[in-house]
Amino acid sequence: MEFLTEEETAALVAAPNPGTWIGRRDKALLLVAVQTGLRNSEITSLRQQDVGFGTGAHVRCLGKGRKMRCTPLRADVAAVLKEWLSQQGGAAADPVFPSSTGGHLSADAFQRVVSRHIKTACRTCPSLLPKKVTPHTLRHAAAMALLHRGVDLSVIALWLGHESTETTQIYLHADMQLKERALAHATSPVSHPTASSRRILCSLSWRTCDYAAKRPTENQRSFTTDVVQHHHAA
Repeated sequence: MEFLTEEETAALVAAPNPGTWIGRRDKALLLVAVQTGLRNSEITSLRQQDVGFGTGAHVRCLGKGRKMRCTPLRADVAAVLKEWLSQQGGAAADPVFPSSTGGHLSADAFQRVVSRHIKTACRTCPSLLPKKVTPHTLRHAAAMALLHRGVDLSVIALWLGHESTETTQIYLHADMQLKERALAHATSPVSHPTASSRRILCSLSWRTCDYAAKRPTENQRSFTTDVVQHHHAA
């Protein structure tokens, strides 16, 4: 599963030229894509009436199974999107990210936007060179960013519009850094061994963000235990 690191995501978002109309549109488009994790069809079909600002800024989309869901926007993403829409004007039913002719972007057009700016981002972030980045890669990047910040898998499943957390489980096994961090913390020596400290405790230091809890979740504790047991068996 291909996804972008935080450094790669930052390079991609910085690639569009803010001095042009297309550059401003693409920057807003990429920011929303990597933060919300919306599918290609979901983000290209967004209308201005689907965006809410102020307290609880969010976007609404109609996902798989014709299920409506709301996804929160970070303050910095909401600010960029609000400025973009204020420059656009237009009616409530107009697309948030229009094509040069004013209609909705096609799925292929979104792919071309990503490909174009990946080429630019590769100049400052060489780790992007071997990666085949698509709009769906940005969806994976959003999920991994949430996971790295300790967001529960059930929340990520809701965030992405998954039917169940089984689909979301793939992200637990996608990043070797998560496995290495879990193994390092779970097998580190303790200075005062006690009955409780001899157990495998998953005291991961998960960073917090607007959507993350400070303590590791049951899914993360179970994942760490699986890694350690596999390590001991080997």
